[in-house]
Amino acid sequence: MTLMQMAGKRPETAEIHATALVDPRARIGENVRIGPWCLVGPNVTIGDGVCLHASVIVDGYTTLRENVEVYPFVTIGLAPQDLKYAGEPTLCEVGANTVIRENVTIHRGTAQGHALTRIGANCLIMANSHVAHDCVLGDRVIIVNNVVMGGHVEIDDDAKVMGSAALHQFVRIGRGAVVGGVCGVEMDVIPYGSVLGNRARLVGLNWIGLKRSGVGPEEMQAMRRAFRTLYPRHAATEAVLESRIAEVRAEYGHLPRIAEMLDFMEAPSRRGLTRVARQEGQSETEGA
Repeated sequence: MTLMQMAGKRPETAEIHATALVDPRARIGENVRIGPWCLVGPNVTIGDGVCLHASVIVDGYTTLRENVEVYPFVTIGLAPQDLKYAGEPTLCEVGANTVIRENVTIHRGTAQGHALTRIGANCLIMANSHVAHDCVLGDRVIIVNNVVMGGHVEIDDDAKVMGSAALHQFVRIGRGAVVGGVCGVEMDVIPYGSVLGNRARLVGLNWIGLKRSGVGPEEMQAMRRAFRTLYPRHAATEAVLESRIAEVRAEYGHLPRIAEMLDFMEAPSRRGLTRVARQEGQSETEGA
């Protein structure tokens, strides 16, 4: 047997506590640890090296990839909180090396959405957070305590959502963006953007995150100039914004991160783009 075992068989290397209820039809990988009072449903696939600490429920057509670690009182793959859901066999997937802390809830998809809720690899989902039906999280995403998501939220790679933030359904969070704590996000956040406020407003780019990811001074300056062109101090109409996107693309479109921002801004959106608002006395290098 390799990564996933055939249904009804248990590898000798799996450690399953006597009080755990693991359906014999579930597929269990090598070196899996399932702690006390866990419940694993019949259509669950658990990859090699997964650890369910205690009192974890995994149900539905759910797959946990290699080395996922799940802390107590987490539920994964249960039915979505959607009145249209009628028991369809939709999916839930958690990527390799992701850590899910206490009391997190992750619901499976709906037939009206992607039919899949997916969390990427190497993510950290902190305590008491909720990942709703049809949400799609990329790799290396960090979700801090008490974050709640509506259905169909999309969060791209390397984004961070700080504590007690709330994400409206269908919102998109771009790659490398950061959402401040206790922030209500009703509209899309551009890649590498930084948003703050009771109702999220764009206050600049995530300069600290960009620097930590190895972006050099020349590219940082280009991104700063591009941001100032896209979001000047004075308000602009949508038509003017379109012309500014074209202007930035002509000058800086050869830079991949800026091109990604522009592509995101021009892509179809259910919610529109988060508006810019700089706090009095705050520079573009400050923020979350």
